[in-house]
Amino acid sequence: MKNRLDRSKLFIGAYILQPCARTERHIRELAECGIDVVMCMQYDRPALDLFAKYSVGAVVSGVLPGWWGGDGDKAGRMESINTPDKYEAAAKVFSDHPAIVGIDTGDEPSALDFPYYGRIIDFTERAFPDQFAYLNLYPNYASVAQNSGEETVCQLGTATYAEYIAKYCEYVPSDYLCYDYYMYSASVAGAYENLRIAADACRDTGRDLWIVLQVNSSRPEVWISENQLRFQAYSAMAFGARAIIWACYTAGWWHNQVLDENGEKTEQYEKLKRINREIKLLGETYMKYRRTSTHFIGFCADHPDLKALAYKPVSALNTGIFLDVRADAPIIAGQMVGTVPCDGYALMLCAADDPQDRAGRSFEVTFRAPYSRTVSVCQGGERSVLLLDESGVYRLSLSSCTGALVTAK
Repeated sequence: MKNRLDRSKLFIGAYILQPCARTERHIRELAECGIDVVMCMQYDRPALDLFAKYSVGAVVSGVLPGWWGGDGDKAGRMESINTPDKYEAAAKVFSDHPAIVGIDTGDEPSALDFPYYGRIIDFTERAFPDQFAYLNLYPNYASVAQNSGEETVCQLGTATYAEYIAKYCEYVPSDYLCYDYYMYSASVAGAYENLRIAADACRDTGRDLWIVLQVNSSRPEVWISENQLRFQAYSAMAFGARAIIWACYTAGWWHNQVLDENGEKTEQYEKLKRINREIKLLGETYMKYRRTSTHFIGFCADHPDLKALAYKPVSALNTGIFLDVRADAPIIAGQMVGTVPCDGYALMLCAADDPQDRAGRSFEVTFRAPYSRTVSVCQGGERSVLLLDESGVYRLSLSSCTGALVTAK
């Protein structure tokens, strides 16, 4: 975000704070859970005052005309429904608040509306100079257009998801790309391919990658485990994600939120608090780097989680800095470079042997690096220098679903 939220830090967001969870205790506990920003917050001034007290930001809905792509039945009609004068009128009556860091402009639009959305995003960031314009995109399991050029009633408005993301980058002048993907209600394989398309587009256009992940469940009998939260975050960070947003903190959709319908903590609260603390501590170093590529190491060629992925797995990785990177189990490795030369290079590692958290284990990752480099690892909230073993190899242990950032300066 350009002004009120420090974009140099990895920020953690969450969707929906219902009125039952807007007391001072609730908002203090929201901050203690590691939430930096609440998405789709109502303009509730007493609650916003408490947000400011506890250094929580709000992306406010209802300021501008709402828009949601839904099932695609309105695709291509945003300009005729939400006409420009409605946005101009809304901006004139807006009452600012120091807790408001963003203005919600809508959710999951069709690519048919991207040209108009480009104008709306530009207007919003000029009309609200202290806020950024928030827009979230469809995941790749949204429907796609038919081959017929006459087909407009669809969600994406394009023949492929890659084209959908390319159209967004062409028409919408934001410096980030945000989309939601609910891995444990869709698939791990689809999540990898969605990350590939979005992350490569961000790299190629100079955008930040933001992602909305699930802390809730689409089935009432299922609770997302702590390791499943961990895996969602670290796999996204292996693709360079610079914001992690959780859905949902209170009731918004589905089941088993962080707080229940009475605003009381569920078992998800402590899980999420631990994960947020962990990734924030790692993020202090991680945010000094930007992703250049992502590699899948140690996967068999016909691994089911790679069936939709355009990348091919490798048995070992050589980046020129990190040499002969190998693991005793499948890992995802995000190759990164420092934003300033003195920071050198990094690998963001994610253990990908057990994304469903069924039978976790620990295993070893090994690699070599030039002797002139100081090699360190950030893992589990701690940072340490790695030392060569007697054979000239660096070794570190990963547990299933966990992550580690290895740096070489």
